[in-house]
Amino acid sequence: MRSGDAPWKGAGRGRPAIISSLSSNGARAPRGRQRILYAEELWRWQRFYAGLLVVVGVLAAGVEVYSRQPINSQNLIWLFYAPVGLLLGAAFFVYRWRSFVEPLDKGLKVSTLFSDIVIEYDSIRMVKVQPLKVAFQDARRAKVARIMRPLLEKPALFVRVRGDEERLALIKKRLGSRLFYEDTIAMPVPDADAASWEITARLPYRIGQNQGGGRRKKRRR
Repeated sequence: MRSGDAPWKGAGRGRPAIISSLSSNGARAPRGRQRILYAEELWRWQRFYAGLLVVVGVLAAGVEVYSRQPINSQNLIWLFYAPVGLLLGAAFFVYRWRSFVEPLDKGLKVSTLFSDIVIEYDSIRMVKVQPLKVAFQDARRAKVARIMRPLLEKPALFVRVRGDEERLALIKKRLGSRLFYEDTIAMPVPDADAASWEITARLPYRIGQNQGGGRRKKRRR
């Protein structure tokens, strides 16, 4: 931590981002974009219902055509099932496609369904990997939706940013209160260690490098 920086409120015992060429699963760390898993969980939970609407709608329309029944107010609703299912499936897919974090040359890009923002690397105070539940303590527990519960115990990427109140308010407006709280962006991603490695490698002063290590043993002469 640099001199003058305030302690990281609400942070648990996370792993500081240490420069490494390997990800958490032992493979070489991937570079580039990683999906934010909120959208992934929503897609996994809701795609079945979207598909069910399409199947039911197609079957109902087929029965209506085959039986040559006249279209009236009672069976007209079945004709909307398939289009509604397709629209819902497309919306979930676009949400999944748009939700990502990506280290760029000019800064860290965080994208959501309707907006995105680029955080300059010199505005990043600290990068840490710790369980997602750290971001939802005390009053923020009410923001935990059912689809988020499987992610709470998994490692997430925490990025603490610096800026005045106007800048922090803009980040919160762009990302929403689920991703951003106080001065920290908390994001569940597939490989948080790899993401922290790549972000830390781009920081001008390499925050987190060699933090938490013990003293080296003296060589025998």
